[in-house]
Amino acid sequence: MGKITGFLELDRVDRDYRPVDERLEHYNEFVIPLGDKGTRDQAARCMDCGVPYCHNGCPVNNQIPDWNDLVYRGDWLKALKNLHSTNNFPEFTGRICPAPCEAACTLNIQDVPVNIKSIECAIVDKGFEEGWITPDINPNKTGRKVAVIGSGPAGMAAAQQLARAGHDVHLYEKNKQAGGLMRYGIPNFKLEKWQLDRRLEQMQAEGVTLHLGVHVGRDVSMDELVAQYDAVALAGGAEKPRDLPIPGRDLDGIHFAMDFLSQQNKRVTGENLDNVKPILAEGKHVVVIGGGDTGSDCIGTSNRQGALSVTQIEIMPAPPEKENKPLVWPLWPMKMRTSSSQEEGVVRDFAVATIRFEGENGVVKKLICARADDKFQPIPGTEFELKADLVTLAMGFLGPVQEGMVKDLGIELDKRGNVFADTFQYKTSREKVFSCGDMRRGQSLVVWAIREGRQCARSIDQFLMGRTTLPR
Repeated sequence: MGKITGFLELDRVDRDYRPVDERLEHYNEFVIPLGDKGTRDQAARCMDCGVPYCHNGCPVNNQIPDWNDLVYRGDWLKALKNLHSTNNFPEFTGRICPAPCEAACTLNIQDVPVNIKSIECAIVDKGFEEGWITPDINPNKTGRKVAVIGSGPAGMAAAQQLARAGHDVHLYEKNKQAGGLMRYGIPNFKLEKWQLDRRLEQMQAEGVTLHLGVHVGRDVSMDELVAQYDAVALAGGAEKPRDLPIPGRDLDGIHFAMDFLSQQNKRVTGENLDNVKPILAEGKHVVVIGGGDTGSDCIGTSNRQGALSVTQIEIMPAPPEKENKPLVWPLWPMKMRTSSSQEEGVVRDFAVATIRFEGENGVVKKLICARADDKFQPIPGTEFELKADLVTLAMGFLGPVQEGMVKDLGIELDKRGNVFADTFQYKTSREKVFSCGDMRRGQSLVVWAIREGRQCARSIDQFLMGRTTLPR
């Protein structure tokens, strides 16, 4: 719980950022850690609130007051062990999770929640610095083989848990490197990819075999995998993007956000782009359609590439500047938020419906937009134009790509097109096949993916062995 009077004596202090003009010169992380003393001071603010609502806000069930208290008392190693007991990859969540735990913190009633995300990140970063994080190898092998398809956070968590249970785990990834959208979607300035690489090295030492560049459903059939393995976990994510089928959509210069972001991530890490046509914002007027995190990533990437201007439009109305605390706390509030990328330079507009794209010589040049009503339809007489040489569509995802692996399995889908499985056993309608993460639940957060990967691994271990000691 930290220091009993800490929340009365110490103000909330968050991690700072490098100056905008400095960080726009590179694709590296730019968050400035609080340091040991600063982190301990923030952990001291964790109050004896009786009911720790932060637990309610955290999908992986982090024991937040416990490791806050341990950090305050200087027992970093014990704090790390506690943190790892619920979260395989706190260095990921400590960087890219939106921190619903902080929204649920009792001190957030006064808008000064405990700095949970920063403390979490500091614990695991110190663990790596001190050499405390090493492979956890189970010497007792079960003789059972499990295939995990998809190496995003759900697949990585499931694979690591299953390997630690003693199973022979094989992790399949269609791309050249593992990590899923953490590698190819999230920009390096939010998560540098060596963070992924060292975890993957740990997992391989623990017994996970990586099969990279293997597209299941194309290079190898699902029937082969189901026959070859004792269990199969589908953790392929929700990669089908929402399109905008309006006049002019076929013009050059209009791209899905992930095509734009993944290309830049490959440039940064030196991965071969396979002679694909470059998508670059340099010297262009960029319009980002979609107001979420993916859109924000497009803004940060466009500014680093040297865009002339960046405009972000959202069909939803502008949220309130401040939430109605008595109404929504401790739930995640809908309110105006400004990301670090948006702070770097963007014009934001809300309640905007895009009517059509217009171009010259087959290349997009402008958007014709209008104000949107409460049913998201354009209001006649409110039309306006936006100059655009590059448009990124960042309007979310519709679920997993069904062509190939999903259709070949012939498994049951839910009404949204996701793979149907419950949140207790994670079993699909086909024997030996399980599913977790965005492929099962739809587009969601990294912290939910880790939770589902861990719980799916427990279910698979129970299925294979008749019992399990893996935590839920």
